[in-house]
Amino acid sequence: MKKIISLVGARPNFIKIAPLHKVFKAFSKEVTHKICHTGQHFDENMSKIFFDELGLPKPDFYLGIGGGTHTEQTAGIMIEFEKVLLQETPDLIIVPGDVNSTLAGALTAAKMGIKIAHVESGLRSFDRSMPEEINRMVTDVLADYLFVSEKSGLENLSREGINSKKVFFTGNIMIDSLVHYLPAINASLITKDLELSLKNYILVTFHRPNNVDNQKSLQDIINLLNTISKEKKIVFPIHPRTKSNLEKFDLLTQFTKNVILTDPLGYVDFLSLAKNAELIITDSGGIQEETTFMGIQCITVRNNTERPVTVDIGTNHLAGTDLDLVKDTTFRILNGAKKKGSIPELWDGKTAYRIIEILIDKLTTI
Repeated sequence: MKKIISLVGARPNFIKIAPLHKVFKAFSKEVTHKICHTGQHFDENMSKIFFDELGLPKPDFYLGIGGGTHTEQTAGIMIEFEKVLLQETPDLIIVPGDVNSTLAGALTAAKMGIKIAHVESGLRSFDRSMPEEINRMVTDVLADYLFVSEKSGLENLSREGINSKKVFFTGNIMIDSLVHYLPAINASLITKDLELSLKNYILVTFHRPNNVDNQKSLQDIINLLNTISKEKKIVFPIHPRTKSNLEKFDLLTQFTKNVILTDPLGYVDFLSLAKNAELIITDSGGIQEETTFMGIQCITVRNNTERPVTVDIGTNHLAGTDLDLVKDTTFRILNGAKKKGSIPELWDGKTAYRIIEILIDKLTTI
């Protein structure tokens, strides 16, 4: 019997681990799968709701790290996760994505000689000012098994000299969750609750520090949304970081009535809003992928993306951080300049099966 521990800390991690946990149940005679939650997303709306909705069990281990600087958070996770690894002596850990929990888990396991699987390897924005980029690069150097979601990841890892025998193109595991929960997403009443007309509103998310930590940039975003809301109703679920800064800068009351502010939403309700929107404006990573799969127009308010397939063949418009350009792109899309888009290779809801088949095979040699 082999033991695997998956380390999660933020909402995107939960979405990626949930399909793996479901498939691991079919291999319960061969593998024990446990989940360790670092506490990186410590807000109840950012964590517990997602665990409940995605059918994840109560974590076997909860580290309770919470906030702090990137260094404090990473160090805290390493200290506490080391205790778990010493107690459990797993054969392998799985780290998904690119958050601080990902890096901390990989560093801790590598120093203890424990095998590492990185789910969503090889993505690169080529912008090292993003903490996530550092997390991705270091984790990929340390990982023993690298599972790639799009072809650009294969090219990036090859260019960086990663041994191709460790790299596996298995598709996008986030789509596994989306496919699995489509019936629930379709049944959600969130659009009725918010009195929205289908395909006649814009969904917005902002949480990246360069967009929401500066008073001027946050004020500029408010001005942009107020302008757009003259044409289309906007729904804006506010990330805790964004809300904290809106309150700090006394900006919460500056939105017009056509901008509907909500607390963070659960997985099903958020994707229901995304699926039924005419357009999404975001600075998120995962939303670029979900909108491409669903064929929804997406404007990404960043100067780069680690998910280029969503721009190359998907429905993602990389508009940059010039909000005048974001506004122009918005109105062009609303006036009919929409990308048709297509679904990338292996984004088929079966990625977790492919990953676990590989891991079961590899574990027999550990």
